[in-house]
Parts: sequence; structure tokens; C-alpha cells
Amino acid sequence: MTQETLQIISNTLLPDYLQQVFEGMKDAFDNLQDAEISTDDFNFYISVASVFSSKIEGELIELDSYVKHKKFGIDFQPDYIRKIDDLYNAYIFAQTHPLNEPNVIAAHQLLSRHILADYWQGRYRTGNMYVITQDGKIEYIAASPYEIGQEMDKFFHDVRLLLSQQDMGIEEVFFYAAMIHLLFVKIHPWNDGNGRIARLLEKWFLAQKLGSQAWFIQSERYYYQSHATYYKNIRLLGLEYATLDYSQALPFLLMLPEGMKWEKQTN
Repeated sequence: MTQETLQIISNTLLPDYLQQVFEGMKDAFDNLQDAEISTDDFNFYISVASVFSSKIEGELIELDSYVKHKKFGIDFQPDYIRKIDDLYNAYIFAQTHPLNEPNVIAAHQLLSRHILADYWQGRYRTGNMYVITQDGKIEYIAASPYEIGQEMDKFFHDVRLLLSQQDMGIEEVFFYAAMIHLLFVKIHPWNDGNGRIARLLEKWFLAQKLGSQAWFIQSERYYYQSHATYYKNIRLLGLEYATLDYSQALPFLLMLPEGMKWEKQTN
């Protein structure tokens, strides 16, 4: 595949990436297995993904409590678990639906049920979007609302193109999965839920290319454990969408395989 075939996702860093990913990624992936606690009605690793992706966004939820709720039916206050339940449902939806724009919109509708007003669930924003630090400083200016339509058209064009390629090695698949994650966060097309959906998209792409074992990867957990580095690496590209420098993306792109290595070492 040449770079010219892609409209918005850059593969310029792919050669450097391939030199730096850890050896044994395929073996680590092939050895992934579902947790014994999972059943037809309860998916442990989807619970892990939903909890830690939510914790990255500041939700006060613990994995132990959520597993007790989801598997054993233990009741908690609705505010404690309902956003995580919504995200869990979005992951379950993604497991059985192809990765395309209508289904991403549907997944956003599911995960934003208790985040956004009904009108904005699954609808691209029409206003400017600024990411603000806790002390009130602007740390990122997302794509203009006037650009979102064309940027998302390019984004899903590239996703379709990448999904159609039959000759990707696992390292290349991981590279593009992380690029999809990063680019979506930078476009920031919705009023809220962008980080949650970007992390879901990363894993959704992996599963479409590599099979259902991808859902066992604990990438969201690793990103949460390293959340200061996760946000630092996202910020490396620059302050404004129009002037982002994707030559600075390698530290972020390498976090996904680093998470696989971390998972292998901790199991």
C-alpha cells in the first residue's frame, strides 16, 4: 500500500515503528485466552475495557465492584455503574457488527446514553471543541465543526481501505489500529465520548483484522495504568488540529504493543 492511497491516516512512521515493536508480538497475541469467569451472559474482558476506559475519563468505578454487579447481579447506585454499562453495551455491539460509520454512530449512541442529551447521541458536533486542563488552560483545539464532515469521510474511507487489505502483518495491524485511535481523538467529532469511542475503535479494528482474540487485549487497562504518559503522548502532536505534526506520533503508537508486552509480563 502506498501513502497516496490513504486520505488522512499517515503511514510515514511505519518503518520506524516496525523497527521498535517488541519481538514476539504474534506469539503474545496467539496466547491470549478468555478469562475462566466469562460466560455466555458475562464477558470479563469487555468489563475490564469498559471500566478502565471509563476511569481514564474520570469515572469513579472499580473493576471488582463492576464484576460483582455484572456477573452476580449485586446492586449499586445507578450513577456508579450506568455509564459503564452503556460502554459495555457498545463493546458488545461492536463484537457482532462490522466497523463502518453507521455502526460507529450506533456505538456512540449506546455509550453516550447517560453522557449527552438525546439529540447529540450519535450526532457530530456543530460547535468548536476545546480540551481544557483542570486549571482552565486550553491544551488542544479540535477540528473545526465545518471540517468534521469531510474529515470523517476521509477517516472512514481509510478504515474501509485498511480493512480490505489482506496482506498485513500483525505489527502493521497494530500500527494502524493505534493511528485510528489517535486520529479519531484529534478530530474529536462528538461533544463527548470521543476518548471512549477512540479506544473502542482501536480494538474493533484489531478484531476485524485479527479475530475475536483481540477483545481479550487489556489495552484500556494499560492506558489507565499509564494515563499520564497516554495524555502526554497525545499532546506531543501539537495544540491545534490544523497544524498537528504526526511525525511526533511514535511514542503514542508504541503504547499499544507496549501494553501487550506489559500484559504478557503481568500474567
